[in-house]
Amino acid sequence: MSLYKSLFKQTLIYGLATVFPRIISFILNPLFVYYLPNKSQMGEVSVIFAYLVFFNVVLSYGMETAFFRFYNSEDNKNKVISTATISLFWSSIGFLALALVFRKNLGAWSGITTEYITYTIWILALDALAIVPFSKLRAEKRPMRYAAIKMANVSINLLLNVFFLALLPKWAVQNPNGFFSTIYLEHYQIGYIFISNLLASLFTLLVLIPNYTRISWRFDFGLWKRMMRYGLPILFAGIAFAINEHFDKILLDWLHVPMSDIGAYSACYKIGMFMVLYRTAYTLGIEPFFFSHANHENAQQTYATITKYFVIFGSFISLFVIVFADLFKHILVPNIQYWDAMKVVPLIVLANFFLGIYTNLSVWYKLIDKTHIGAYISLVGAAVTLTLNYLLIPTMSYYGSAIATIAAYGSMMIISYQMGQKEYPIPYDFPKIFSYLGLTVVFSAVSFYVPMLRENYVIKILLLIIFLGFIYRNEKETLLRIAKRK
Repeated sequence: MSLYKSLFKQTLIYGLATVFPRIISFILNPLFVYYLPNKSQMGEVSVIFAYLVFFNVVLSYGMETAFFRFYNSEDNKNKVISTATISLFWSSIGFLALALVFRKNLGAWSGITTEYITYTIWILALDALAIVPFSKLRAEKRPMRYAAIKMANVSINLLLNVFFLALLPKWAVQNPNGFFSTIYLEHYQIGYIFISNLLASLFTLLVLIPNYTRISWRFDFGLWKRMMRYGLPILFAGIAFAINEHFDKILLDWLHVPMSDIGAYSACYKIGMFMVLYRTAYTLGIEPFFFSHANHENAQQTYATITKYFVIFGSFISLFVIVFADLFKHILVPNIQYWDAMKVVPLIVLANFFLGIYTNLSVWYKLIDKTHIGAYISLVGAAVTLTLNYLLIPTMSYYGSAIATIAAYGSMMIISYQMGQKEYPIPYDFPKIFSYLGLTVVFSAVSFYVPMLRENYVIKILLLIIFLGFIYRNEKETLLRIAKRK
């Protein structure tokens, strides 16, 4: 019992450390929308953040996962720590030096201001240097310290953004001869956003710096080669994931979509993140259960039931967000100039829902130790993302990117289901799952894309009530059984 109690506690703490940054991103979105003077600046920030995510994956090159694998399998754990630390230390320093030398070339190639490129390079290097110290905390089962540092990082980032964007301009104007006026730069909002990120990353590394002073600094080349062989496939899977999640902003830029359109798209995209929060919280809680329950009788039936109820709750959340999206925009995107991109919201919400269903369906290849299949499926999704973006962006702009996103996650979901039924059959209640999913798609399209219903909240609420009634009719026996137990 103590084992399960410890597992639940760690899952809860790590889950909080994972979900909390996503909540902060919700708060930062309206802050950026409100205080950036125009959509083009929001577009530039979004493109740079997309590069950040992509290169974060590249600079970790699967070493984080390899560290856990070999930390648990090797007798000499200090050797694993020092080898992984030295590897990431020198690769990060090498990247930092090379990128700083060529930062003007990178700026000319990407069209991004060299100063912002410089900030981005430093943020990437500092974050890469924190990978092994954070992994070590998890391996040593120190979730409280891990969560505290992670949450401090995003809190500092948020507070600095509030200070630089909202407070500093006012204080500088109110006291032109004071201290704040000396550090205030007019029309420097984008720079302040990246300075905030840089200072938060620097704080994190300073807190973790003892991990560098307490290791032996002995490098085992043979161990490193084995870690690299293990980690490189994970790198490709991570790149595929980054392409599916964020590369659309970069592609929009490459294909010459105006930065103002990219800014509007990125801002409205955040409304779809409600489903990301649901998916993330669910995954953190359910994945340990999937593995612990694998040898139980009727495990497949249990997985099928869990997936069905994930779809039920996810369908309702998706429909709820889409029905009330035009109300959420006043909070999350508080600038009417951005609202022309609201048409992507239903697609992004449903795309993230499909990704959540895929996460459920992916249990089969994890249970039979064929995790490389997950990488292959992600690569298929990345191929769909790249192909459709290339084909659709020239004629449909960012709406083509939204279509590519839902197509990529939808294809991953279908492929995983079909392959899973051959390798590890699970008796999913397909008729009911399909009915909930289909009704959500139809009701979402009707409530959002039919002009006469877009502002008719009586009809929208009626659609939600009909959907709840449909759930009750199908799940009445289970609901009554649960009610009787209470």
